[in-house]
Amino acid sequence: DAGSSVEEMEFNWDEYLEDTGATAAPHGSFKHVDTSLQNGFAPGMKLEVAVKSDQNTYWVATIITTCGQLLLLRYDGYGEDRKADFWCDILTADLHPIGWCQQNKKTLKVPEGIKDKIPDQEEFLQQVLKGACSAPANLLEGLHRGKNPLDLIAPGSRLELQNTRDSLEAWIVNVVENIGGRLKLRYEGLEDLDKFDQWLFYLDPFLHQVGWAAQHGYSLHPPLAIRSLRSEADWQEILKKVKEEEEESSVPTDLFKDKPVIGVHSFSEGMKLEAVDPMAPFVISPATVLKVYNDKYFLMEIDDLRPERASSQRYVCHVGSAGIFPVQWSLKNGLHLSPPPGYPGQDFDWADYLKQCGAEAAPQSCFPSLTSDHGFKENMKLEAVNPVDPEEVCIATVTKLRDSYLWLQLEGSKKPVPECIVSVESMNIFPVGWCETNGYQLRPPRKAIVNKQKKIAVVQPEKQILSSRTVHDGLKNQELNSSESVVINGKYCCPKIYFNHRCFSGPYLNKGRIAELPQSVGPGNCVLVLKEVLTLLINAAYKPSRVLRELQLDEEAAWHGHGETLKAKYKGKSYRATVEVVRTADRVAEFCRKTCIKLECCPNLFGPQMVLDKCSENCSVLTKTKYTHYYGKRKNKRIGRPPGGHSNLEVAMKKPNKRRKRRKHFFVHKKKRSSTSVDNTPAGSPQGSGAEEEDDQDESELSHSLAQDRDKRKRKLRTFSFSDDENKPPSPKDIKMEVAEKLQLDSNPLEWSVADVVRFLKSTDCAPLARIFLDQEIDGQALLLLTLPTVQECMDLKLGPAIKLCHHIERVKLAFYQQFAN
Repeated sequence: DAGSSVEEMEFNWDEYLEDTGATAAPHGSFKHVDTSLQNGFAPGMKLEVAVKSDQNTYWVATIITTCGQLLLLRYDGYGEDRKADFWCDILTADLHPIGWCQQNKKTLKVPEGIKDKIPDQEEFLQQVLKGACSAPANLLEGLHRGKNPLDLIAPGSRLELQNTRDSLEAWIVNVVENIGGRLKLRYEGLEDLDKFDQWLFYLDPFLHQVGWAAQHGYSLHPPLAIRSLRSEADWQEILKKVKEEEEESSVPTDLFKDKPVIGVHSFSEGMKLEAVDPMAPFVISPATVLKVYNDKYFLMEIDDLRPERASSQRYVCHVGSAGIFPVQWSLKNGLHLSPPPGYPGQDFDWADYLKQCGAEAAPQSCFPSLTSDHGFKENMKLEAVNPVDPEEVCIATVTKLRDSYLWLQLEGSKKPVPECIVSVESMNIFPVGWCETNGYQLRPPRKAIVNKQKKIAVVQPEKQILSSRTVHDGLKNQELNSSESVVINGKYCCPKIYFNHRCFSGPYLNKGRIAELPQSVGPGNCVLVLKEVLTLLINAAYKPSRVLRELQLDEEAAWHGHGETLKAKYKGKSYRATVEVVRTADRVAEFCRKTCIKLECCPNLFGPQMVLDKCSENCSVLTKTKYTHYYGKRKNKRIGRPPGGHSNLEVAMKKPNKRRKRRKHFFVHKKKRSSTSVDNTPAGSPQGSGAEEEDDQDESELSHSLAQDRDKRKRKLRTFSFSDDENKPPSPKDIKMEVAEKLQLDSNPLEWSVADVVRFLKSTDCAPLARIFLDQEIDGQALLLLTLPTVQECMDLKLGPAIKLCHHIERVKLAFYQQFAN
């Protein structure tokens, strides 16, 4: 249809939400999606891990957090010391279930870092392993190692699907596609015939692993709808072939361990109830329990009083089936009950109808209690399957809520669809961004809102941070490959981000509003989860615009992250700025901690770890003044880029201000004076106006950011853990000093971490300055960029100490060029 020929590929959820003034339904409300992201490991599980300083020994570790194929581990014995945590890739790390060392005659030995804490190894192991849950052996070894369980349902896999239309029989189905756990299924024996294909989420109660029917006493027969397409002999031959190939096409049994458990029902034949037709969930109608199969399943039929009806709508149900309600539920909730076809008159009355049919209403006790604690609200947006065309996933708006049911208006469907009635636990609804994350086409609205060229004002930074993520042009041709970094292949990679309400909230954030934030956000796509977290923090501030200004992209401009436009409203004005967030899970913890420090709050205020009783930063005993001094005052003196150094911003004179006619935006500025940058908007384009300063000055000049330098150098990442000898920073004895003050290095300073730099400084006569380097997070790459003017200006050092410090820095630079710059 011509009316819907829109630029589908350019649909942007952020633009759409902004233009419609709507909000996205919270990710935590889609429990089936959360379940699909779990990798089979859980926090608290224990396993045996090789000690890197001695590959022939192992020690017991506990899982702290899971994220895709990554595990955040802590060796037992470190207690609550989170600094000892380290990430492991399941695919490459030497990980084993508890008991593996004993079975394979390997040595369990306490790592050096905690040797003094564990005087008796055997007694300690007995204590920590008593009642412990081991990580699953099948996920650590063999073909399934490191794989997300969901990925094991590959095209060609076979499952058994119960016939939900008229009997309890089941038949084999083949997986044609797996889209984030949503499976396109084709009945075995139909080959390329897709007419009878079905879409079901893998946790659907009627979907099982092969062999389920035989185990539970059900027969395997093709559904009536396809039975006539083959002879009985052909169907038996197909079944024989499936059994022969069962092992190679089977799916692990434990994949379905999180499926909803079907309880015992108390329905009887002939009982009346109200129900939604699952195939056309647009109205609520009277229905009848037609047959009771057993204590788990019964057959329900939508009432139809027409004598000439050719067929009936029948469905196998269980006590937890969505869309079944007690008599009078519609009336009590102010909803319309659609009379059965053929019912005389339009004013349906249950009492008369029951009397006319000689039936009884199913008692309230037959139905599970409904909950309203689900997180959905009217006008929220989400993504939902079109029940008329299950191939389509559309934008959906919540128009109405009753108990645990939503009324959804679908937008952009090929054919107009009435409002759909779905349960909040439906597996046919998904959070905003689910389609994009899983590479599936989302149907945009007919009047598509596409990406437009944004005119985002971001202030030019006062000082470009000497980040550990960029290298001066003087370090030419030094390729910083991330060979040691771990990149998660899974699309959903961000763990849950917890808001630790007990932690110090700092001067910017309102503690009362922080307390009202949800306990956690995620898991999900890193960019989407972190954007949601930052938006919640901005809205929880005393001055949202001020927090946005602190978060906006400047200091971390060279970081290979993802720029996101965030908004803030304060005193009737709107502010925007570009904030950079990380894309992969291995950077999430560091990103959260750095953001907390930016906002002068406890570094544990939010992040992938939950603070249960006592914060590891001991923030509760620090006064606000001391805490702000430690985390806040120091941060304002970050090391800047040396004069003449590489910059990813260009500066030019601005054009005169012009006002938008339709909407007035106020943009966040770092300084009271305006800053300038190249105007990268088309000639003649209207310019936004307005600003926010410390005194809430109404307007100021705009500055525009240019695209970041596309030739940023890659950085070689190393993840350090202080849990064993290999991961300890080099000690002073590792740095050999010659008589003529010539430095001989055992490792490339480009690869030094912050801790490495600190240890080097402590081996010199500039040891008192090591704390500054630790606070400002100067690693080896940043160290090589330091010059005398930069050190004097940003470290507040007098000339004498600054010269002494730079003398040691120059020795490192000289050694670097002589030993490693080839």
